[in-house]
Amino acid sequence: MTILLFSLFMWLWWSFSAFLGCALYILLFIIPHTIISITTGSGNIPHIIARYWARWTLFCSNVKVHVEGEENIPKGPAIYMANHVSHYDVFSILAYLNVQFRWIVKKELYRIPLLNLAMKNAGYIKIDRSDHKKAIESMKIAAKQIRDGTSTMFFPEGTRSSDGNLHPFKKGGFHLAIDAGVPIVPISVTGSRAILAKGSYKIKPGHITLKIGKPIDSAGHDVQSLMEETYQAITQYL
Repeated sequence: MTILLFSLFMWLWWSFSAFLGCALYILLFIIPHTIISITTGSGNIPHIIARYWARWTLFCSNVKVHVEGEENIPKGPAIYMANHVSHYDVFSILAYLNVQFRWIVKKELYRIPLLNLAMKNAGYIKIDRSDHKKAIESMKIAAKQIRDGTSTMFFPEGTRSSDGNLHPFKKGGFHLAIDAGVPIVPISVTGSRAILAKGSYKIKPGHITLKIGKPIDSAGHDVQSLMEETYQAITQYL
């Protein structure tokens, strides 16, 4: 009984600590973040602010992140792709992937006041999966942004996996890589599901590992072969 009560207390403590820390940082920095993104016309400084928000949230959750394979990060623009099982995938990648990149995010996040303005001016790319025409237009914008030198981060499964397994990929990101003529950098994320699984509110301290694989050249690939090679590259480290 004592162990059960202690476990319950620790779960409540770390869940509250993570939520409070994350929320306070947003309240303090969302307005400066928005102003900077508008006035500078660049997402670089807002990205750095967001990186420290993610690191602070991880700290408040007592989550450690270990990164392997940083030598595989290319010098030029690329599309980074990772498996997705937890919100903590976002925090760990944002905090510790040492790259200036922009997220491709679902349109629902743009309904949040101030955050939508900050994301838009930071160069994040909104994707509307319910509207094929708008989704294609978003990919064209992303392709130009990548050709201009900005990397992009993408979860090719399209949503979080509920069972921890790698689900089939959506094709959009692979069309984007071929269109932009850049490599795909696979990232395998492990440990995040034990910290916060999909559908759960129980945050548990733990460790996350980001394994950055070797870049996959999109040249000479069609969408299907590029998708299969990326799937295998992410899977081998899970």
